[in-house]
This record gives sequence, C-alpha cells and structure tokens, in this order.
Amino acid sequence: GRPIFSSASKTPAGTTEAHTRTRSAAMGKTSAKKAKAAKKRVVDPFSRKVWYNIKAPSYFRNRNVGFTLVNKTQGTKIASDALKGRVFEACLADLQMGEDQAYRKIKLRCDDVNGKDVLTNFHGMSFTTDKLRSLVRKWQTLIEATVDVKTSDNYLLRVFVIGFTKRRQNQVKKTTYAQSAQVRQIRKKMHDIVVREASTCELADFVGKLIPESINRLIEKECQGIYPMKDVHIRKVKLIKAPRFDPYKLMELHQDDGGAAEVGEKVADDAADAAAADADADAAAAQEEVVGDT
Repeated sequence: GRPIFSSASKTPAGTTEAHTRTRSAAMGKTSAKKAKAAKKRVVDPFSRKVWYNIKAPSYFRNRNVGFTLVNKTQGTKIASDALKGRVFEACLADLQMGEDQAYRKIKLRCDDVNGKDVLTNFHGMSFTTDKLRSLVRKWQTLIEATVDVKTSDNYLLRVFVIGFTKRRQNQVKKTTYAQSAQVRQIRKKMHDIVVREASTCELADFVGKLIPESINRLIEKECQGIYPMKDVHIRKVKLIKAPRFDPYKLMELHQDDGGAAEVGEKVADDAADAAAADADADAAAAQEEVVGDT
C-alpha cells in the first residue's frame, strides 16, 4: 500500500513534475491572499455613520423622540434619501410625558430631513400585548369593529375598535352576554361614530382626538341604550394610504407655537377648569348679594 518513489525525482509513481509545480503555485497564491487579508486594516463600521435627531409633530408634548443613524453621504448615495420613509416607534407615555399612556405605541414616519433633524408624521398607533390580554375576561361579550375612513386631507386610515359589555346597575345575574342583534347594533354604532369623527377633520386633529380618548367615551355614551359598555378603546390605527407629499403641510406640523402643546390635553382637565370657573363665578355673585344686603 505504500507509494513507490523513483530514485531520481522522489515523487510518487505516476505523478509528473508539471503537476507538482501547478499544485505548489496554487498553494503559493492561497498563502499570499491570506497574508494580504491579514495586512488589511480593520475599519470600525460606525466611523462612516452620522446621527440625526428624530422630531415628533407639534401636537405631542415631547417632540424629541430620540436619535437615529445612517451612512454618510458618499457619491450618489445621499444620507437624507436613506432616511426618508423610515418608521420609528415610540411610547405615548414618553411623547406626552405621562405614565398613564404607557400601553399605547405610536408609529412615526420620516417624511423629510431638515439639517440634522428628521421631520416625522403620524403613521399608526397600537396597544401593547399585555394591555390587550388584561382586558379580555370571562362572562362578558367582546365586540370589535374595523372601519376604513378617509380624513378631510385624504389620509386613508383603518381603525380597529374594541369594547366589552358590563353589568347593569343592581344586576344579580353572573354573565353579561349581549344578544347577536345587540352586537350588530353596537358594531354599527362604533362604525358610524368613527366615520363621523374622522372624516370631518384632518389627520392632526384626529390624532388630537385619539390621545385623550374622547372617541372612546362617545361610543360608551351612545351605546348605553343598547347595552352598557366598558373598556371601549381604539386599539389600533393603520395608515393605509397617504396623499402626495406636501412640504408646507409638514412644516406647519413642526412649528413650535405655543398652542401646539394644548392639543391632546385631557378632557377631564378642561372640565375641571370649567367647573372651577363656574365656582368662582358663583362665589363672586354670592359676595355681591351679601354686599347688596348690607
């Protein structure tokens, strides 16, 4: 089984000297490539990146969402073009600076780049999984509605509404199941309210209604005559189609005006202010009566 070597060439029998030289040349090329790769300098990938600030629209209290990075402009590859269309997700609690909104996530889409600022617009909203799971319970009826609606500035949205039946006052019965006819009526009521509230306003105004959940309370109120409802939420909003990009509209959304911070305030705060104003007016009237009597 051992190879037979000739005394002259010291190569296995049947192997030519040309074949041996070819193999040696191939091995030499491979070792040269390895040496060249070893000499190649290792470049940090972050050295060719650049950071940009993410700016939320002015109807959120906190407009500084965070930072994003992209490759620097090289030749025909422009950094701003790579950023356009990028979607960011932020917690509404961070955008509104309130921990009670932590279960809602807002999607923001990059529409334009101004210097080092990424100007974004609303792209969608969703609930966290744990919040949705905590709402679903036994002995009640879950009612959902899906509504496709177009705003007055031609944004096509798909809105998902969820709600649950609740016990009536002084109810003894354990379950709160709604009949199928009542479920259909409630679903139609949800559809009509969402279409009415969204189709008559622009996207920014609709987001202003989403943040304080004013549409949810309206649905609960108008469904009381059919079956009492609780935990009514717009659990998800998807942007299906957007109109042609208008840079002037986007710059209006990102203007730092004083009234922008008031959009999306809690409705309860407005009611409390109105009640306080009424109380002050009543106190002033009572004081005038006392002065008049004296």
